[in-house]
Amino acid sequence: MPSSTYYTKLNGYPPAERDMQRYFKTTPPTVHQMVVTLEQRGLISREPGQPRTIRVLLDHDQLPDLQ
Repeated sequence: MPSSTYYTKLNGYPPAERDMQRYFKTTPPTVHQMVVTLEQRGLISREPGQPRTIRVLLDHDQLPDLQ
């Protein structure tokens, strides 16, 4: 079963691109390209045009632990 992100577990919903911009302290185009690339590589799924639909497709044991 795919893992949910820690963000989703803590907040009850997936992050928006804006949340990732703040966390990584980067620009909207950079975060958007990151999301597109992760989706193309099969690491996440999302529904384009729908907010907060990002889902991690890796099992929990494939994700690094947060410190």
